[in-house]
Amino acid sequence: MTKPPPPPSGHPATEPPGLDVARLRAYLDGEHPGLREGDLRAELIPGGRSNLTYTLRDATHTWVLRRPPLGHVLRTAHDMAREHRVISALAPTAVPVPGTVLLCADPEVIGAPFYVMEYVDGTVYRTAEQTATLGEERARTLAYTLVDVLADLHEVDPAAVGLGDFGHPAGYLARQVRRWKGQLDASRSRDLPGIDELHARLAGKVPPESGAGVVHGDYRLDNVVVDAGGHVAAVLDWEMATLGDPLADLGLLVVYWDGLARIGGNAVATAVNPAAGFPPGRALAARYAERRGADLTHLPWYTAFGFFKLAVIAEGIHYRFTRGQTVGAGFERLGQIVQPLVAYGHATLSEEA
Repeated sequence: MTKPPPPPSGHPATEPPGLDVARLRAYLDGEHPGLREGDLRAELIPGGRSNLTYTLRDATHTWVLRRPPLGHVLRTAHDMAREHRVISALAPTAVPVPGTVLLCADPEVIGAPFYVMEYVDGTVYRTAEQTATLGEERARTLAYTLVDVLADLHEVDPAAVGLGDFGHPAGYLARQVRRWKGQLDASRSRDLPGIDELHARLAGKVPPESGAGVVHGDYRLDNVVVDAGGHVAAVLDWEMATLGDPLADLGLLVVYWDGLARIGGNAVATAVNPAAGFPPGRALAARYAERRGADLTHLPWYTAFGFFKLAVIAEGIHYRFTRGQTVGAGFERLGQIVQPLVAYGHATLSEEA
């Protein structure tokens, strides 16, 4: 995330949506006395499509607060305690994560559970305009650094960092296919041709699992903070993390890397513009395989599942938008990418041996 501007003088005219700052101040002063110095101000960070993220600033500190989205929330998809736990556990590993400050599981404080973490200075690349000036060398460095951090994550021994009970890796893929079908059913508001057929094809071709480890669940370029040298300074948005098959992360990364650029249009922004010098997704997959000695025979299945999962996520956001339960700009277009994602899922699955 880019460094926020200095706070304005005086109190802000309005509260940021989804956060009662006065109640947050009272909670901090009562439960964490001495944490803040001077007045506390909050600002919604734009660009997120799921959990709401805010900068918090007092006289000398900047933090980040995360809370679930407003309204319709998919079951288990926005668990603040899980997100806080995995970030805390990964702090001593090679995976760069923000330091955690506090967790509040009481929904009465601001209307939902939340946690606060340290602010990490750097840039979150969300658009092609941001990456257009990187140049080929920096773009390649950033791409391969992104993959190297993912490989580092998948090398973490969950038990060694206190995450041995964070999930049930056995049978992970079959459960994921069922789970995301359930999430789809919970967000149905319109006809989506081909999506149920894609689910059935995925369920009928679940590959043998490639292994077990900590899975981020939504690993992509705009979920990391990049420092001035083009390296990943922090991995963000751990709301879907669990223990499972690491190749699920790689398959979804390929979807974000190549798939969104192929969809194009104004429905979704992507910073991965090949014209900026980024290598293709197959090069990232090869780098990952080299780092971990991974067998990518069934990567088309994992990538097709990534298309399905992203289609369900987009449909869930569309569902909330149609009910006035989203905060920020751009939500009105997310529903447009669901059908292209389904089509690419079918095409990719057809490549499976």
